[in-house]
Amino acid sequence: MLACSTLLASVAVAGIAAAANSKIAVCAGCHGKDGNSVNPTLYPNLTGQSEAYLTLAIKSYKDGSRSNGPMKIMVDTLTDQDISELAAFFASQRCR
Repeated sequence: MLACSTLLASVAVAGIAAAANSKIAVCAGCHGKDGNSVNPTLYPNLTGQSEAYLTLAIKSYKDGSRSNGPMKIMVDTLTDQDISELAAFFASQRCR
């Protein structure tokens, strides 16, 4: 049963990654392709964060309640679906 659950989880993550692929590439420039930043002093790791937190953070940058010029530019065109997919993808990754 555990193997089946693990397989289903892997399939779900692959589906999320495929749906969010072009958007992940934009995030990867600063946060790493799997959310493990190459320079966490400058760009925080996204892995290890909950999906709810990532969703809230992205929406806060988008609506301006959280201030960061480069992030505002990056998230400005994201739809709610885009945000959900990105948050789900990065929340599903493992910290290194």
